[in-house]
Amino acid sequence: MSVNSEIQTPRSARIAPEYTRNKGRKGNFEMYAWLFMRLSGLILVVLVFGHLFVNLMLGDGVHAINFGFVAGKWADPFWQVWDLAMLWLAMLHGTNGVRTIIEDYAEKDSTRFWFKMVLYVASAVIIVLGTLVIFTFDPCPANASAELLPSFCPAP
Repeated sequence: MSVNSEIQTPRSARIAPEYTRNKGRKGNFEMYAWLFMRLSGLILVVLVFGHLFVNLMLGDGVHAINFGFVAGKWADPFWQVWDLAMLWLAMLHGTNGVRTIIEDYAEKDSTRFWFKMVLYVASAVIIVLGTLVIFTFDPCPANASAELLPSFCPAP
């Protein structure tokens, strides 16, 4: 048996396809996106479990969650910032994850572009609307009829 220092050509030409998509364009973006996923995931665990503990374990638990509970909670700037951080991190974390899936599975550049545009627009709309709800929520709106107001609102 002779020793041949040459590697034989594989029978299948598709043994190692060359990956050329987005070659050299991204720089360190993917590394920062990867790092963001890990850090935001850790922070989200703290935010979500804190949210669940306050809402479900303190007081009367799930039976106490109603309009008044949310109104009282969002009257405190601490809980507004807490819920805002949870909203923003969850949306950005999820958007980055879906972006990665699109990058992996969409083969055509145009398909990838449009999927990501729909993703980014949907994420931006949800972040903007959620932020507006958190900071403009008023349980006792002016000029509302008394029968529509919750019991804790002063009579108009």
